[in-house]
Amino acid sequence: MEYVYAALILNESGEEINEDALTDVLDAAGVDVEESRVKALVAALEDVDIEEAVEQAAAAPVAAGGSSAPASEGGDDEAEADESAEEEADEAEEEDDDDDDDEADGEGLGELFG
Repeated sequence: MEYVYAALILNESGEEINEDALTDVLDAAGVDVEESRVKALVAALEDVDIEEAVEQAAAAPVAAGGSSAPASEGGDDEAEADESAEEEADEAEEEDDDDDDDEADGEGLGELFG
């Protein structure tokens, strides 16, 4: 991930993204630089418009579950995701209640040292 961040820093500052510049940024950040990864990243970014890629990533909606999959136009998936998140929260609350009951019965960590 550091390699991508270094490329973004170079792009933001208007510098050319090449092996030497990328290596310099990574060295300055204290990263152990692997030349093969630097070469691969520079080659992968050769025909990429970073500004356009960043704009597309920022414009992409994020689903409720933390996924980066785009939502459907109908909105049904969003409603289902909201219901699913609520159900998961309810289940987590029930599990927490069960944990409280266990502690009240003396089955907690105190029993190990008691």
